[in-house]
Amino acid sequence: MTLYLDTSSLARLYIDEVGSDTVRALVRQAAVVTTSQIAYAEFRAALTRRWRDGALRAADFRKARRAFEADWPHYVAIEVTSALCQEAGGLAERFRLRGFDSVHLASFAMVLRSLSAGAARFSSFDEPLNRAARALLRARRPGRK
Repeated sequence: MTLYLDTSSLARLYIDEVGSDTVRALVRQAAVVTTSQIAYAEFRAALTRRWRDGALRAADFRKARRAFEADWPHYVAIEVTSALCQEAGGLAERFRLRGFDSVHLASFAMVLRSLSAGAARFSSFDEPLNRAARALLRARRPGRK
């Protein structure tokens, strides 16, 4: 299975919170884990914000950052190109998504197009983004209605 993680799911691999166990189980099942290049900056910003807000101790911040940096080269990070951004703009309008959410959805759409067959999963803790991803998955199924 090819798994796409948006930043909300990716963060749960490094910061224990509701849903962390679910995301870790999905990653264990995946043959390939994909995300968007923007997830790097989004995660680092979210991690730093939690540390500065006092939600993470300095030692936990450093541990999470080191683990993320070690894992990042093993993810397939979808390049954010001009064409992908244009597709994201259309998806933002179609599904009423925020900017970076639409970039994640366009990245997932690229992953789906690259798979000739096989299972793909999308993981996010943002319900509007999940609904949009489910719509893309339904559209991919043969014999869909």
